[in-house]
Amino acid sequence: MTYITKKEGTTSPWITKGLLIVVSAPSGAGKTSLCREILKYIPDIKHSISYTTRAPRSSERDGIDYHFVTEDIFKKMIEEDAFIEWAIVHGNYYGTCKQELETLLEEGNDIILDIDSQGAMQIRQKFNNGVFIYILPPSFEDLRERLTVRKSDSPEEIEKRLRKAREEIKNYTMYDYLIINDEFDKALERLKAIIIASRIRIDRVNPEWINTKFLK
Repeated sequence: MTYITKKEGTTSPWITKGLLIVVSAPSGAGKTSLCREILKYIPDIKHSISYTTRAPRSSERDGIDYHFVTEDIFKKMIEEDAFIEWAIVHGNYYGTCKQELETLLEEGNDIILDIDSQGAMQIRQKFNNGVFIYILPPSFEDLRERLTVRKSDSPEEIEKRLRKAREEIKNYTMYDYLIINDEFDKALERLKAIIIASRIRIDRVNPEWINTKFLK
């Protein structure tokens, strides 16, 4: 695995502001693991922490994996228009805080979000210049096996997630990139390549910097 030792992105004067990277996948495809791992290889990228009403798993920590809140608190935040996107997934509420996200981007931070396709499409309507990535396992049966092996859900919950996956996967054409997570390291390299290339797209260049440095 190659490490990136110098960021080519928002800390540079020719870039306008932070890059928003949205990653979606059906449950069990590996999006959360990929998003966490990419932070080790690309510097100056932050993982946005979503709010959720579901109970934390044994390995999860509040404020690191998610902001775990009650349903009453979440609904109050909806009333206050605090979320840039929110959705009900598998019976639980999930959402991204609007102010936190916008502040980080304006400060020049690149942000990676791992959220479901409902939330991703809400964000796409507001951030046309974001990068939207969809992740799939090699097959539906592989997805079933992954959900079973991780032993964090009951058989009934697994079947519920698989039914939801069939519906979510239909939205893959709404994304810019598709990564097949057949081997984790290879999928990580693909994700890294997409982010590095997206950081230096022409639509992110500050025209004032170009004018000052080259055209005046």
